[in-house]
This record gives sequence, structure tokens and C-alpha cells, in this order.
Amino acid sequence: MDFTLSEDQELLRDTARALLAAECTTSMLRAHIDDPAAADPLWTHLREYAGLAGGPLTDHHLFLEELGYVAAPGPFFATTALFAPLLGTVDHELLPAALAGEVTGTVALAGTDGRWRANDDPVKTFVPEADRVDWVAVVSGEPAVTLLRNPPTRLVRTVDTTRRLFEVTVDASGSGEPLPILPEELESIVEWATVALAAEMVGTARRLFDMTLAYAKERVQFDVPIGSFQAVQHKLADMALDLERATSAVQFAAMAHDAGDNDRHRATHVAKAAAGAAATRAAKDGIHIHGGIGYTWEHDLHLFIRRAYGSEHWLGTRAEHHDLLAEELLI
Repeated sequence: MDFTLSEDQELLRDTARALLAAECTTSMLRAHIDDPAAADPLWTHLREYAGLAGGPLTDHHLFLEELGYVAAPGPFFATTALFAPLLGTVDHELLPAALAGEVTGTVALAGTDGRWRANDDPVKTFVPEADRVDWVAVVSGEPAVTLLRNPPTRLVRTVDTTRRLFEVTVDASGSGEPLPILPEELESIVEWATVALAAEMVGTARRLFDMTLAYAKERVQFDVPIGSFQAVQHKLADMALDLERATSAVQFAAMAHDAGDNDRHRATHVAKAAAGAAATRAAKDGIHIHGGIGYTWEHDLHLFIRRAYGSEHWLGTRAEHHDLLAEELLI
């Protein structure tokens, strides 16, 4: 299988890197902790790329990987990886506006048990950016989709300050007519979002690796850079191997979804598990190599460690996806 990027894909990646380097700085991430509106200027740029949600996942995941590299906050992921695919599946009239970046949205699916499957629970959990998007698409147990404006929300404090998650209280009064969706269609949307999240996690793992490698080259002990120590080299090598494995797994999963391949279900679980392994190893070993400075609030490392562990526990942990993969293989 050829994983070589096309010229258009390389241009998309390079454009995203240049844009995000200028517009999504760590100072903005810190400002966003106290004021979510600090990320609004970033959305004015990212909205131009919302149309990626209507194209192949192989393009979308490249852009999301760069977003993960900078731990970008805001509604882009919720709108393009969850909301727009759901609108497209139910053929909703808001889809063109979502793809044009004119409206934002999110999806309320997980119930009180936290699992991403159709249910009729009155409270939906782990809903990203629910208080700042235009629409919340609520998925009920039939399954069916209902769009709500400004439903009651409660912010849930998590380790990740860059991705704001909410509990949403479902109130169907005054809402539109529920739109039916097939169970297999809903499963496909969740898998799309899972691969998209795995792509973000690969970007975050790469950022942690790059920061750690740079530090190992510049930090001097006993008159030599600590990167010359074999123990540090082993950690960096293991981080690089996990990152390479995750990158390939996510790209294969994206290609499998675009092709409608029968292996796409298993590939999704492999991608999320591999991305989780890469991101959490990069976080753990990254802070070990940084030493005491890596534990401080003033250093930027914690911003990406938070994103790594937050994403690992969203849309299924590595262990959960290993279990699901086992079911796919044994049934």
C-alpha cells in the first residue's frame, strides 16, 4: 500500500503548519484556559477548511494531525469530525452551511455510562464545545437525530484544558422532528470521529517528541548533552517507534474508510489504540527526560501532556479498543 502523499496533500499539510504556527501559539492556549473566547480568532481561519469534512478522510486526517500538534482548541473538531458527518448521513439542510464554516455544531451521543452508542438517557456526556456552538445534534435510542439550540449544559473539568467537554440535558420540547438514522450509519460516524481523533493524537505525540528531542540536545549534564546518554536515547527511540507505528495505523484506517474496505472496523480500533500508545508514551517519557522543568506550570510541556491523556480517554481508551478489536477478530 502506497502511503506517499500527493502534491495537494503536501500543500494542505504545509499550509496548515504555517497557519497554525502563527495563529495557535501556546500563549493563546494559556489564555483559553481562563477565557474560551481567546480561541475565536483561530476559528475565523479554520472555518475556511471546514469543507474537509465533506471530502476524503485521508485529507481530513492530515489537517487534524496538524491541529493536534498545536493542541488547537475551539469548535473545528466537533463541527467537522462529528456534526457535519452526522448531518450528511441524515441529509440535513444545514450541511452546506456547516461545510462552509457558516455554522458550528457538536454531537451529544454518549449516555451516563460514557459509551458512544445510541441511548435515551436524559443527560448526554462528553459533548465537546456544547456551550459555544450553534447547534447540538442529540442522538436518541431509536436511533434518531434531533437538533437543539442552547440546551442546558454543565462544564465537566478534565485534565485537558484545550478540549472543553460538557454534560447536556436533553429537552425535546420545541425541537424539530427527529430524523431517523440506521445503526450501521451511526457506527460509521463514530468510527470516522475515532480515526479523526487518533490523527489528532498522532500530531500531539509528534509535538511531545519534538519538544523532548530538542531538550535532550540542549540540556547539558556532566559537560555533555543528556541526549548522548544511552538511557535517554533508548527512550527517544521507543517514542519514535510508537509514533511511526501510530502514523501508519491512522493513515491506513483513513484509507480503509475512504475505500469502504471491510477491514475499516478493525483498522479504526488499531488506529486509536496505536495513537493512544504513542501519545501517552511521549507524555510519560517526555516528562521524564525534561526532569523537574517539565513539571512546572511555566513550561509548555504540560499543555500537550494534558491533550495526550485527555484524548486517550475520549472515544474509547486503548484497552477498550483492544477489547473491541479482539471481538472483531474472534467473532
